[in-house]
Amino acid sequence: MPEFRHDTPRLTLRDWREEDWPEFWRVTNTPAVMRWLGGMQDEAGRAAAQARLESYQADHGHTFWVVERREDGALLGFCGLKRSNQPGGPQGMMEVGWRLREDAWGQGYAKEAAAASLDLAFDRFGADEVIALTVEGNTGSWGLMLRLGMARREDLDFDSADFDPENPRIIAYAITREAWQAR
Repeated sequence: MPEFRHDTPRLTLRDWREEDWPEFWRVTNTPAVMRWLGGMQDEAGRAAAQARLESYQADHGHTFWVVERREDGALLGFCGLKRSNQPGGPQGMMEVGWRLREDAWGQGYAKEAAAASLDLAFDRFGADEVIALTVEGNTGSWGLMLRLGMARREDLDFDSADFDPENPRIIAYAITREAWQAR
């Protein structure tokens, strides 16, 4: 299968390469980035996350792809698509997600990558609806969901202490193909 690559004006979303993993963890496995994602990951946690991302690609043809800045080739994090599979949550729905290094925050990269991922979800992968999940406290993440035109889906909310044990509520946002095309 040819390598996946999708360019936006400033970014490239692409398949993972083995040499990406050390840099990805160096720039994203930090207290600030991992604040709402269950905390910094040890070696076992990093290996499990890598295996999950690789299995999404193998099983569905899409994953949370590497986000690379086109200007200088810097690895900024990941963004892309998977099938929702969090225990207790909605199962099998197309889900968009992102994780960017802290020095990339506030520059519109996450929105650019997420918008490209939504385009791919609807145009290439045939989704009728895409969801996004986060913990209630992660205002930056659900703020981006709103800026993307996603609407709150309280009927899909669930509890999971995996990410924020103090407030385990996971909240859902969604957008349909029609709403995405009409924006």
